[in-house]
Amino acid sequence: MPPKAPDLDALLHAAVQGIGGVERPGQVQMVHAVADAIAKDEHLLVQAGTGTGKSLAYLIPAVAHALVTGRPAVVATATLTLQAQIVDRDMPRLAQAIAPILGRQPTYALVKGRRNYLCKHKLSGGFPDDDEGSLLSVGAVDANRSQLGSEVVRLREWSDQTQSGDRDELVPGVSERAWRQVSVSAHECLGQKCPMVTDCFVEQARSAARDVDVVVTNHSFMAIDSFEGRQMLPEHHVLIVDEGHELVDRVTSTITDELTAPMIAAAAIRAGRLAQTGQVTEASEFFAAIVEELPEGRLNGIPDSLSVALARVRDSARAVQTELKPASPEDNDGARQVARAAIDEVFENAERILEQRELDVAWVSRDPRRGSVLRVAPMSVAMLMRDKVFGDRTVIMTSATLELGGTFDAIAGTLGLRGEGAPTWQGLDVGSPFDYPRQAIAYVAKHLPAPGRDGMAPETLDEIEALVRASGGRTLGLFSSMRAAVAATEAMRERFVAGGGPKTGDTEGHTDSIDFLCQGEDQTSTLVRQFARDARTCLFGTLSLWQGVDVPGSACQLVIIDRIPFPRPDDPLSSARSQAIARMGGNGFMAVSATPAALRLAQGPGRLVRRGDALGARGPLAARS
Repeated sequence: MPPKAPDLDALLHAAVQGIGGVERPGQVQMVHAVADAIAKDEHLLVQAGTGTGKSLAYLIPAVAHALVTGRPAVVATATLTLQAQIVDRDMPRLAQAIAPILGRQPTYALVKGRRNYLCKHKLSGGFPDDDEGSLLSVGAVDANRSQLGSEVVRLREWSDQTQSGDRDELVPGVSERAWRQVSVSAHECLGQKCPMVTDCFVEQARSAARDVDVVVTNHSFMAIDSFEGRQMLPEHHVLIVDEGHELVDRVTSTITDELTAPMIAAAAIRAGRLAQTGQVTEASEFFAAIVEELPEGRLNGIPDSLSVALARVRDSARAVQTELKPASPEDNDGARQVARAAIDEVFENAERILEQRELDVAWVSRDPRRGSVLRVAPMSVAMLMRDKVFGDRTVIMTSATLELGGTFDAIAGTLGLRGEGAPTWQGLDVGSPFDYPRQAIAYVAKHLPAPGRDGMAPETLDEIEALVRASGGRTLGLFSSMRAAVAATEAMRERFVAGGGPKTGDTEGHTDSIDFLCQGEDQTSTLVRQFARDARTCLFGTLSLWQGVDVPGSACQLVIIDRIPFPRPDDPLSSARSQAIARMGGNGFMAVSATPAALRLAQGPGRLVRRGDALGARGPLAARS
């Protein structure tokens, strides 16, 4: 006989009391709505405004489901920040608060992609080094020689201490180049044939996740698990998608493929010790010559010259694939697996671009570091989502921003939940408990010059400086590009170091001792913790900071948004989608550009007001269009 379902109201009351919070009507409504959807096996879209406490509102029914069925519920988020919040703060406090009612503490685990963990086999020399110079070999690293060398030495020392191998536990973090020395991708991994599989951090994490009540992961990992059938997540019948407004973009990014000449050449080098790869190298040179001549932007069909180049890449890679095939599973060591993974990716991507599906969009872009990049992505993922994400489980999707114009139809369409054959779903808006007119000020700096492509105008930097001084730090800067975020950070550092002492009118005696952090300088979770810890600190960044950053109280009193976050008008995928909608008689701009911009713009100010009292936000919200 299955366990009796626990009283949801009692669980919520205990959880809220345990964290010192206050029950909110929207939270109570959401708890029951999520539980009802799970019981009826019916998909649910929930808009829960800032301050609702939506994490508790879906975690409680998730735990209740696991208790009754013995199967875990999976929670997928878009950002590492929210993952950390759930695992480090929400679930521990929830588990402790409701344990007396349940008779045991609910369990939980965080599951990430393989690249997020140390690979013990690579550390022991089982794989070839990604960088020349054998950085991992004994005696090869001179800690005083370079920052990279110092980071690798530090990683080696940490590897002897860590119990999880999780990159996020390394504070402060290391560069991506250094981390590649100690990790492998899913395609490079030897899997069960690895001689150190029993000690593998990834296998240990996934094994632990099979026996917990709540599994936390990210959108991309969930998508790969769903679309590629790798069964990296434990069997489950309930999927909760937080930050749901980001899901379509994350899924699209996950199934976007690309091809570059350096990528092809690198694959040839990796496989060169085990196979004859001269033809692959020649194909990369021919491909480079052709793609460099193509204009940047969307390709309306594959030009004949590019088709020939792609065919040469594909066919030469296929020949090497045959040569790399191990005689037996035992012959597939780390070097061979890395070579096979690189060649397989080149072959598969070239073949996909050559044999575009009807809804695929291909385009060329220029990258300062990698040169010309040829990409391919589906124009729409709606039917794929309907089949692979919503097909055989109950999905609860939530966000502070899902509705537009009082309806969920816009986002439901992108998810494959509209039209003939769509599954049954319900939409619910539980509102927000915050009094925005009382708690925040919206300020639009209309006097500033319009944003352009030439970087920030001096007047804009002056405005940012004045606002930061008025707030005494405490500023989260949300920028539409990393270039803008870096430029603003560097400018503010110069101004506040060179500025001297207190400014005129600074009645509180504030000095220029304000620190500026920029996304990319360390792990995002580390930067957010540092920002929240010191009120005289500012954090500037781009899209992944627009949601999931929860810094209540006085540490964040000003949010600066540099421009309305419209997609780039020349973005090939967005323009292709707009044109397709226009051909069907719809408004492409409203559907493709205005809708996501409105949702994201609503997310940004949501970082400001995080509490219901006057300390939730005392400063202004600044933006320019």
